[in-house]
Amino acid sequence: MVKLVTLALRIVGALLVVVIFLLGVGLLLPARFSVARSVDIAGTPERVYGLIASPREWARWSAWNRRDPAMAIDYSGPERGAGAAWHWSSRSEGRGRMVFTQAVAGQRIEYALDFDDFGMRSHGALTIDPAGSRVRVNWTNEGDLGFSPLSRWFGLFMDRLVGPDFEAGLRNLKALAETG
Repeated sequence: MVKLVTLALRIVGALLVVVIFLLGVGLLLPARFSVARSVDIAGTPERVYGLIASPREWARWSAWNRRDPAMAIDYSGPERGAGAAWHWSSRSEGRGRMVFTQAVAGQRIEYALDFDDFGMRSHGALTIDPAGSRVRVNWTNEGDLGFSPLSRWFGLFMDRLVGPDFEAGLRNLKALAETG
């Protein structure tokens, strides 16, 4: 019986050491994350801007909307540009809100993004850089994971988790912009 108690205490002690180690290292990890992707699109800045400056247009090209066509979306504010916003609720994509914070016609949209389920906030932008008969669209997002060591571990994988969704969305945007 004494051997079982000793073994149990050793296992609990080892688990405690592992948890303390993971939490300690988590506090040393960066609190900030960033994700960035780009795509070249044959078209005009005005055509692309029309597709990124309206929340309703995002439903046509965003990977998240395509993954859950039944996503409940409530739009608010102006139709496009600064102040345009939407809330969503989805079984697979969670709950959140995006608000366009700044808009420069034909050039850029900046946004604030809140994920209710994770208590995470970030900000990002889609910029349009003309290059002859093409445009390069750059999509960036960055945020602060705060003091939580668990969130900071999650931040290590943010680019690998969100980057493919950015890539899929930009591919969809390209197809939509180029086919009219």
